[in-house]
Amino acid sequence: MAEKALAGTVALVTGASRGIGTAIVSQLAERGAHVFALARDSEKLAQIQSELGGSCTCVPCDLGSSEALIDLRHEILRTWGRLDVVVGNAAIMGPRTALSALDEQAWCDVVNTNLTANWRLIRHFDSLLRAAPHGRALFLTSGAGSRARMVPQRGAYAISKAALDALARTYASETEGTNLRVMLCNPGPTRTGLRAQAAPDEDPMTLPTPAQVASKLIALCLPSWNESGRLYDYPQDRLLDFHGPN
Repeated sequence: MAEKALAGTVALVTGASRGIGTAIVSQLAERGAHVFALARDSEKLAQIQSELGGSCTCVPCDLGSSEALIDLRHEILRTWGRLDVVVGNAAIMGPRTALSALDEQAWCDVVNTNLTANWRLIRHFDSLLRAAPHGRALFLTSGAGSRARMVPQRGAYAISKAALDALARTYASETEGTNLRVMLCNPGPTRTGLRAQAAPDEDPMTLPTPAQVASKLIALCLPSWNESGRLYDYPQDRLLDFHGPN
């Protein structure tokens, strides 16, 4: 039985219907949090609800606009009066194609899901996180956005993740001196559907499972976590700092 270090707290996880998102929802609930699990796939959310019961509220939600998040904020305040943890996990890969051949809708879909949706989380839940005794915001990024030489034909994904890094680091700077801690995490290659899209010839059995990755990420959501504005890199199992050019 996991230690109930999050008993009495409320968490929100996006991209909750698959992979790492589902694993994070489960492990937050195991530690005592009530979790709002957000995703577009209502059938998979129903399965999660059946497994976790009253420790979870599953919310079919499209993060492509603010309306759903505004309604959700009102509901969280009405029913719980607090929000302690936000995990921005939802992401899409987008088409494998050169930037010059990428159509505008595909570009907008990737940037809206991987970047703008996380800004919306900050915009609508910032005041609740700041009011929490130990507010925690965790955003899942990718090494694809910080390579010295970018991988061709994955531009929209890599660019969105590079921008997400800047978004989270800016938020960390803006919340210095508060109880809120903001972290990025690079899970690395993980046994998920998103990874299968990126590397279809890879043997998934050689990769860590979402539950294995989530077991490390959960520490960044606990009241005992004190770092902010840094990157936890799962493949190296270490915290990293961002550096500008020499």
